[in-house]
Amino acid sequence: MALGLAAKKEIVAEVSEVASQALSVAVAEYRGMEVADLTELRVKAREQGVYLKVIRNTLAKRALEGSKFEDMDSALTGPLIYGFSIEAPGGAARLFKDFGKTNDKLQVTALSIGNGLMGPEKLDAVASLPTRDEALAKLLATFKAPVGKFVQTINEVPTKFVRVLAAIKDEK
Repeated sequence: MALGLAAKKEIVAEVSEVASQALSVAVAEYRGMEVADLTELRVKAREQGVYLKVIRNTLAKRALEGSKFEDMDSALTGPLIYGFSIEAPGGAARLFKDFGKTNDKLQVTALSIGNGLMGPEKLDAVASLPTRDEALAKLLATFKAPVGKFVQTINEVPTKFVRVLAAIKDEK
């Protein structure tokens, strides 16, 4: 069924809105996948805060125009599913990587985190990007480590003094 002009404009507007809020985008070819597999992928995407959409590449190019992902034009060929990471920069890449372990028909073709087009060889690197909570935990651990060492060092002075006094007492 052909889409009318109004429907196409609506799709472009929706994807453009999502792209403006997204932290990253991953594009994968889904040729040969069954409907049940795509449904399972969509369920997992919803759980992980990833917006998935299958749209025509020409509409995707128009939707990505003027966004930080407009450099993806050259990679938009074939039947593609678009995954926009809303909550974590590596969300869509992680979703496609994990799903690709059980379904070899899903092939990632391009990735972008807003600063250039990346090929499928960068999938592991982007998928390993920490979530917001993980990044905050690492940052807090980094801040806490020097303070902890400082307190431990300061605490050593009275502890050493008490040990010296105990040694003198034991000696006498």
